Amino acid sequence: MYFVPDDTEKCGFYECKKCGNRFLSLQTMEKIPCPSCEAEIDYEIGPGESLEDLLDTAQLLQVVEGAEEVEKMDALLSLAITGGDYAWI
Repeated sequence: MYFVPDDTEKCGFYECKKCGNRFLSLQTMEKIPCPSCEAEIDYEIGPGESLEDLLDTAQLLQVVEGAEEVEKMDALLSLAITGGDYAWI
């Protein structure tokens, strides 16, 4: 699969509030770092800012459970990115 390993039973569906990227992750925490934005982080923290606010930009939208549901969500998201084969729909 594109985002998570084959036969994954549970994963998190996230959207980054900074760049708008949507992705799947094996993590299911409320907020995690966005893989796209993580490389561009400026670690200079000003007053009133916290490192967590800079790092954890992706918000959990949904917990996807069941191998079949995870596979469908992964295929749907990868289709949007790669423009691959959509015959399975």
